[in-house]
Amino acid sequence: MAIKEIVNFVLISNSNSAKVLLMEKRKKILLLRLFLFVVVISTAGFFLGRWLLNYWELYKTADKYISIARQLKHFNEEELSGYNPTSQRAVDVKHYTIKIDLYPEQKKIFGDVTIRMKLNDKQSEKIEINFYDNFSISSVELNGGKVKYDRSEKILSLHKTNREIDSANIRIVYEGKPKSLGFGSFSFERVDDHYLVYTLNEPVFASTWFPCIDLPDDKALVDIFITNDSSNVSLSNGKLIETKSNGVRRTYHWKTFYPISTYLVALYSSNYKSFSQKYISISGDTLNLLYYALPKNIENAKRDFSDHPEYIGTFEELFGGYPFVKEKYAVAEFGWQIGAMENQTLTGIGSNFISGRKLFTDMLIHELAHHWWGNAVSPKTWKDIWLNEGFATYSEALYWEKQAGFSAMQSTLRSKIGSFENGSLYNPGSFLFSSRIYDKGAWTLHMLRKEVGDENFFRILREYFSKYKYNNASTDDFKNLCEQISKKNLNTFFNQWVYKGNGIIELEFGWSSKQTNDEFVTSIKIKQLQKGYDIYKFPLDIKLIFDKDEESKISKIYVEDKEVVINLKSGTKPVQVILDPDKWLLAKINLM
Repeated sequence: MAIKEIVNFVLISNSNSAKVLLMEKRKKILLLRLFLFVVVISTAGFFLGRWLLNYWELYKTADKYISIARQLKHFNEEELSGYNPTSQRAVDVKHYTIKIDLYPEQKKIFGDVTIRMKLNDKQSEKIEINFYDNFSISSVELNGGKVKYDRSEKILSLHKTNREIDSANIRIVYEGKPKSLGFGSFSFERVDDHYLVYTLNEPVFASTWFPCIDLPDDKALVDIFITNDSSNVSLSNGKLIETKSNGVRRTYHWKTFYPISTYLVALYSSNYKSFSQKYISISGDTLNLLYYALPKNIENAKRDFSDHPEYIGTFEELFGGYPFVKEKYAVAEFGWQIGAMENQTLTGIGSNFISGRKLFTDMLIHELAHHWWGNAVSPKTWKDIWLNEGFATYSEALYWEKQAGFSAMQSTLRSKIGSFENGSLYNPGSFLFSSRIYDKGAWTLHMLRKEVGDENFFRILREYFSKYKYNNASTDDFKNLCEQISKKNLNTFFNQWVYKGNGIIELEFGWSSKQTNDEFVTSIKIKQLQKGYDIYKFPLDIKLIFDKDEESKISKIYVEDKEVVINLKSGTKPVQVILDPDKWLLAKINLM
């Protein structure tokens, strides 16, 4: 506005001084316009650049998800039979010695792995091991001698020199650049001029970096030796036995005292900073709590991770003692920015989730819960993955119930409601890590709790943990235990919510109330509308709400048909009827 007034004043002047002034003002106007133009373009460029950067990051994330989806697309029995041939069922691995030399600049590793196993099939001519074929193998030995072998993309087949042997010590020496498959099975990531090396094996990608029998139910003990430049701290499962320096390189030796599934074996190495806590377990043992983060995030990590003693104490009270007390519990920053991973005794959490403001507490609680559900009690097959993720997700709700009451648990579960229309909970195929498995799994446990009652439910959890600790369990194993403790036939429950049911309950209801003599009869008509499962059978609470002078009334019924009519008596006429007031059901309920 002011610029326009100055120009008009100059234009009406006839003197030479006025002309000079006009030229000077025009020059200033042009410079100002040029400056404004530069500012606008720079600002636009900044936001455009940020938009393009965000778009590129989104594109890369989407591309990664697409890559993962492609790799898991054919995750079914037929594909797994190629990855895990039936001969592996006759093998029982007892111990792995894994030696990995890291060379991040070349994105290369040197491996030396010894597998000690029991052989239960004397008729087999080969021992088939999961191991990707991109590595260069320099030596394969069976019981101390060289052995012939064949290779396919994912299988290393050793020719047995003697069919009668019932045990094998297999040593494989190799080198190369690991493939990074799935969610990033082996990654060399550059962070602030330093490398962060990390693994993420789940579900079937451990063999992208070490030879193994990659089945969730073939647990074994592990000694892992990680060598890297001495500026790095190297982490793995179990307990740190020793560190040994050799010039500019340093080796960390970690050892497990409890059996571990291959998908939970982990390796991290970077310029970590650390801090620690002590926790006294209900067993009386002292548990070391160890935390690791990159230098720029260590102070935020101290704030975010500090409540773990409280989390562990709550779960010990609910489920039983922390199962790896002789080793440790650790949380470490890694480069997977989509979430976290419950590697046994070494939870990895993405840098994006270390905020210093405890914004992702539920994530930490979830991964800790896996040490009861998934790590100590592991799934018998990948069909049973809901026993991992559904249990850990419901554990989040149980934690908050313990801390802040039933309403806090309800609030946690409300955030996990969905339609879950893409299949059953059991045997999800390529949908291993969908919300169906996590959230519907949690809701299924919540409804089981209602079905059998609190006393039975928490006894089921504790006995399930105690019975299958350091072993594997199937959905049938869990169902059988539930029936044994509750003394109820749960076929219908497990069929509709686990084995066969697709989707959730969908109810429509209407009600009317009539006075008969000195009482009111409220008639409630309920109809099931869902298409994923014909008729659900379930306990249902019905709440009648009256005027302020009279307390509300809750009646308990059991729905067994697609359409039911319930008649409830009361002294006064209700003003409102609510189905499932305490939200025990995974259901969509609408009033007609």
